[in-house]
Amino acid sequence: MTGKTLTSLATLGSAALLLGAFGFQHLGGYAPCQMCLWQRWPHAVAVLIGAIVLLGGLRVLAWFGALAAAVTALIGVFHAGVEWDWWPGPSSCTGGGMDLGSLDGGSLLSIEGPSGLVMCDEVVWQFLGLSMAGWNAIFSFILVGLWVAAARKAV
Repeated sequence: MTGKTLTSLATLGSAALLLGAFGFQHLGGYAPCQMCLWQRWPHAVAVLIGAIVLLGGLRVLAWFGALAAAVTALIGVFHAGVEWDWWPGPSSCTGGGMDLGSLDGGSLLSIEGPSGLVMCDEVVWQFLGLSMAGWNAIFSFILVGLWVAAARKAV
């Protein structure tokens, strides 16, 4: 395969993962958690890098595409580990909860809570035992390989 083909595949792969995430969100009704949103940004950067390389940019930029894919893959691994309780996640989006001892009686009895809050440590969808974060990690590692192969070839 040529460098241009590999770059095209890597770019389209990140675009497909982004479109899939937006599809799950807007068509499937699965609101993203904060860590899910973190995983989208490197894909967007990889798509931008791919477009630049394909429009005649420097081949060395493909290494930055590989870096972007690696970043989202590692965030996906971290997120999946948080979901499976292998390690703690950010306190801002995990089920550690508030300190109930600091609340007064009225606050404890209140039925009003945050709406639309999605916790990062809850698996809301899975396929073959892997969550969306796990699948993102797997596909993103594949994209790293495509970017590295593209960077090693003339585009």
